Amino acid sequence: MTAQSAPTGMPAATAEVFHTRIIDSLGQDIVDGVVPEGTRLTIEGLQQQFGVSRTVVRDCMRVLESMNLIVPKRRIGLVVQGPGRWNVYDARIIRWRLNGPGRAAQFRSLTHLRRAVEPVAAALAAQQASPAQRTRFVELGQDLRRLGESGELVEFLGVDIEFHTLVLEASGNEMFDALRGVIAEVLSGRTHQGLMPHNPKEHALRTHEQVASAIAAGDSAAAEACMASLLAEVSSAID
Repeated sequence: MTAQSAPTGMPAATAEVFHTRIIDSLGQDIVDGVVPEGTRLTIEGLQQQFGVSRTVVRDCMRVLESMNLIVPKRRIGLVVQGPGRWNVYDARIIRWRLNGPGRAAQFRSLTHLRRAVEPVAAALAAQQASPAQRTRFVELGQDLRRLGESGELVEFLGVDIEFHTLVLEASGNEMFDALRGVIAEVLSGRTHQGLMPHNPKEHALRTHEQVASAIAAGDSAAAEACMASLLAEVSSAID
């Protein structure tokens, strides 16, 4: 972990940057095992390490505590927790795991989750989507085709995230919709880790279009089957 000093009386925007850096630095080290389970941390030690005030350290530790990465214990301090206690659905933990040595296992578990949820969400979207949402699905499918064929991966990623987020939202199931951050992180992770081909495969482009068309047409069986086919290909690529 790299120490970073923060000026006294810094403006709010600068303070937020230091909060983020400290949280990311310590969170990544815990997830990677650099700071192993059972490690005892102290506010004073973290102050010295990062060169920030006690207040800043406490604020950052509250964030990590909310993820169950650490737990305060009386007369001991802040104790690092093992993976079995982490809030594995937290988008930041997902990002850190995808950036670390456990990347492959995290991609697999996230893809298993997607295969369990997204085909059902697509079927529900075919039943529940509003007219505006159905129109948007078709537009997004067309955009993915255009961007994929031209190799514009950054723009493709943004549209892909919107597409899969809309599937969860249009399903009408609030539990599925709550997974939007998880899905966005795994889609972003594949691109940022260089696991996406420069030009997405024809199967991926075609099945996105098929899902969009099925939802627009209200065909829940086809929407579910096409999404299942899309994610089976993703699973194969990850493996």
